[in-house]
Amino acid sequence: MAGKPAGGTPATEALSAAGIAFTLRPYTHHDDSRDFGAEAARELGVDELRIFKTLVVDVGLGRPPLAVGVVPVAGQLDLKAFAASVGAKRATMAKPAEASRSSGYVVGGISPIAHRTPLRTVVDETAQLFDTIYVSAGKRGLQVELAPDDLLAITGATWGDIAR
Repeated sequence: MAGKPAGGTPATEALSAAGIAFTLRPYTHHDDSRDFGAEAARELGVDELRIFKTLVVDVGLGRPPLAVGVVPVAGQLDLKAFAASVGAKRATMAKPAEASRSSGYVVGGISPIAHRTPLRTVVDETAQLFDTIYVSAGKRGLQVELAPDDLLAITGATWGDIAR
């Protein structure tokens, strides 16, 4: 898997600048689709367990009070487990406008990489089951395939049991 040229998003530019190997995986995004992860899996022909969605969560800690959970599109974020993983008492999904403003990405294309405001990030431990996983490259219709350990390195994330 060779690193590709920047690809035009902050996520791909950060990966290139860090020298991390990745492959861009474009697909056709349909404007009427609202289940962005399932659409990516279907269009790319990839198991939903290997495609991970990026969820911005309000944990009420510090400034900003947000954090990021990265879980397989086949599952859901366990908010209680996520709160515990970041040392918070509670966790709720951030409002879409907050998620977009904080990340710098459009909802449905939020990458865990190169957020406008760096946030504490936890990646579900099931990512370690695969040689490579897919996450949004920073816009709808574009995924980036990379090694799970490289995702942790570029985001400063930790592993956690946060999916159900």
